[in-house]
Amino acid sequence: MDVRRRPANPILREKADAGEQLIKPHKSHQHQQQQPPMKASDALPLPLHLTNGLFFTIFFSVMYFLLSRWREKIRNSIPLHVVTLSELVAVLSLIASVIYLLGFFGIGFVQTLISRPNPDGWDVEDENTEQFLLQEDSRSGTCTTLGCAVPPPPVPSAKGLPMISQPAAKAGMAVEKPAPLITPQDSEEDEEIIKSVVSGKIPSYSLESKLGDCKKAAGIRREALQRITGKSLEGLPLEGFDYESILGQCCEMPVGYVQLPVGIAGPLLLDGREYMVPMATTEGCLVASTNRGCKAIMASGGATSMLLRDGMTRAPVVRFATAKRAAELKFFVEEPMNFETLSVVFNKSSRFARLQSIHCAIAGKNLYMRFSCSTGDAMGMNMVSKGVQNVLDYLQTDFPDMDVIGLSGNFCADKKPAAVNWIEGRGKSVVCEAIIKEEIVKKVLKTEVAALVELNMLKNLTGSAMAGSLGGFNAHASNIVSAVYIATGQDPAQNVESSHCITMMEAVNDGKDLHVSVSMPSIEVGTVGGGTQLASQSACLNLLGVKGANKEEAGANARLLATVVAGSVLAGELSLMSAISAGQLVSSHMKYNRSSKDVTKVAS
Repeated sequence: MDVRRRPANPILREKADAGEQLIKPHKSHQHQQQQPPMKASDALPLPLHLTNGLFFTIFFSVMYFLLSRWREKIRNSIPLHVVTLSELVAVLSLIASVIYLLGFFGIGFVQTLISRPNPDGWDVEDENTEQFLLQEDSRSGTCTTLGCAVPPPPVPSAKGLPMISQPAAKAGMAVEKPAPLITPQDSEEDEEIIKSVVSGKIPSYSLESKLGDCKKAAGIRREALQRITGKSLEGLPLEGFDYESILGQCCEMPVGYVQLPVGIAGPLLLDGREYMVPMATTEGCLVASTNRGCKAIMASGGATSMLLRDGMTRAPVVRFATAKRAAELKFFVEEPMNFETLSVVFNKSSRFARLQSIHCAIAGKNLYMRFSCSTGDAMGMNMVSKGVQNVLDYLQTDFPDMDVIGLSGNFCADKKPAAVNWIEGRGKSVVCEAIIKEEIVKKVLKTEVAALVELNMLKNLTGSAMAGSLGGFNAHASNIVSAVYIATGQDPAQNVESSHCITMMEAVNDGKDLHVSVSMPSIEVGTVGGGTQLASQSACLNLLGVKGANKEEAGANARLLATVVAGSVLAGELSLMSAISAGQLVSSHMKYNRSSKDVTKVAS
């Protein structure tokens, strides 16, 4: 016999009036309501309001203590996992108060449910009556079994259209729902988890923490995605990847990984050393072209590079009530004695971060402060941001009216073409040059020195100026930068400013030989952190001899990688310009960038 609570139903009333005895009131319901309800708080040793006040006071006091301690540790570069006895006691007190508060609210919720009056309670007489109630529910489009609402079954739509739910059919709308793709699972437990993700009971982003297995979480998320969308992910590989390595660092909610071919250009003879340059790309002819440029450089005695500047930037924006106050902070920051003090505060954020300069710009009562610092072998965005936050906290003492609008005010400027990066530089600023002999220009590059010089002037310089280009006075620097960045685990989005490049060509040695150079003021690279720690990208860095941090000189590996990027761009510029000069651009792409094969059949 099942006990139910339901609203009054006019159909039941009509059947009752007709003489059919279906249900009757609960006889003991009114007697139970007369009894005073038991309260969960009766078991507490103190009155409820005193107990609540005590635990709330403990909770907020401990939180304030821990936050203060953590702030001091961050400022003093003390690891957060180093815990003192007082901090341990505080954490235990915090856990106890949280457990009590959760229990209090949970007990209160249950107590509310128990003590809620139920004037519409009914007993079901027999199984026939229960079946009648279910039939009446199905007519109205709801089901109260287990207290859940079940959507009405879909009704067939017009021929050739998908099934349409009853509410949508009544509204005259055709709702297309893809047929779910269901892959049999190894265990019933996995199947239940997938169904929970599809229904929304388990958030997809929490699978790693709930399962404790990153690969299994990716597989379940992948299957749930196929069922939700009705689209197959066949062809997107799942096996053969270390999903633990990207947790909390590289990618959230993974469902697989994309395969990219990696080609090798080289050897590139740069500063007396040979490098085999890895390039991850799907553009045919790119690796072959860069390789030809490397061959021409090698045959001419190699290229030379020079690092001009090394400093990552971050520029917060702060606001004052008046432009005068903004100018006062500008003068304060630029004063040498104050800058030394701010450097000490900034450098506490990391053992590698070293503040180099602060460049200020005013727009009305808003002040933009562009911090530049060295960051060791890391690309350094997180490092410089942490140091800037320390300085802003310190300045708040002398300038309490300073309103920090944003840690980044786009005066940095990150992942956007900007004149400030083109002029002042960001990351590593490198110039790379080579002299290509006349016979190499003719035999390897299949063109003439004079033709290359003229093309470079009219295309890379004049043509780019006509287009209003910002930092784009080159043929295709971004092609090489992107390919090397993806292969070595750099941030591909920083290709925007890292590809700022001006290519210069000039006839030397009485017009017989070609002097070619690339100047790149904003190469943003690192050999630690981010995607550099992934197995494939780490292997490519190892191929170049710049894997990880340099143990002898901090930042040496990242600086070397920047020069290799510039040298690779030099090779790519030299080869593409020669192909355009010789009229070989179209023919080479038709040869290397087209395929008559059905790659889907080849893959299978």
